[in-house]
Amino acid sequence: MGTLSYYFTDYLEGFVYFDHWKEYMVGMLSSWDALRIHDQYIITVGVYYVIRYFQGLQKQEQEKSELALRNKEMQISLLKSQINPHFLFNTLNSISTLVHSSKEQARRVISQLSDIFRYALDSHNGEMVKLIHELEFIDNYVRIQQVRFGERLKFEKHIDPTCLGIYLPPMILQPLVENSVKYGIAPKEEGGTISLTVRRSGSVIYFEIKDNGLGSKAKKVMDGSSSGVGMINTDLRLRSYFGGQSHLRVLSNEFGYAVSFFIEDRNVKAPVEDKPVLEDQWT
Repeated sequence: MGTLSYYFTDYLEGFVYFDHWKEYMVGMLSSWDALRIHDQYIITVGVYYVIRYFQGLQKQEQEKSELALRNKEMQISLLKSQINPHFLFNTLNSISTLVHSSKEQARRVISQLSDIFRYALDSHNGEMVKLIHELEFIDNYVRIQQVRFGERLKFEKHIDPTCLGIYLPPMILQPLVENSVKYGIAPKEEGGTISLTVRRSGSVIYFEIKDNGLGSKAKKVMDGSSSGVGMINTDLRLRSYFGGQSHLRVLSNEFGYAVSFFIEDRNVKAPVEDKPVLEDQWT
């Protein structure tokens, strides 16, 4: 600040040598000008950091708004791609066949398909849903698939009742179940069983979808790196909502295929007492 003052007062007047600057600085330090310049420096630095602080806050808010917008757009895009067109095509074929053999069952499948699309459309608002509603959606999806595969497709649920009220992103489980149907059970001549497990350990909720289908012997194994769109979407959505620790974990061997993930129930602040597991089995 002293040098800047020297530049505008003496240097521009022709006092350009080092001795001139030295004399000016010594003279300034022995006067009140030094204190005034010191105060100016402190005020300038203070104003600078205040401006930088509020600029940082503004930038953070802008980045958060842009991230929320991109996340919202991604969620809508991902949800639109969740319902596989082949599933719809096969379901319509099943309904067409049932119209001639069992009109009552055809009406039931139409109702289930309607519930699936209603749930998918309602999910576009970006809100979290309770697990119990997500399970109802999975039930409808699997029942429709069982119309196609008959006795070749069995489905089991092992659900901790304390988990039914937790919130999670909508349609987060359907791609994992679809993956088991498409690559594990469908290509296997005798079919197999898909098992859905949800259990709690304190505030941590564990999810697992596994099957005893072709596993590593399948022509295409969903191993996380070469997975289809639905699997990639699920992994991205889990990371987006719950952080990187909630990514998909995949295990594939000759006996079948399993995919799991963890989420945190943020409403739980203390360990929850273990309760009996609710089991449901379809054949």
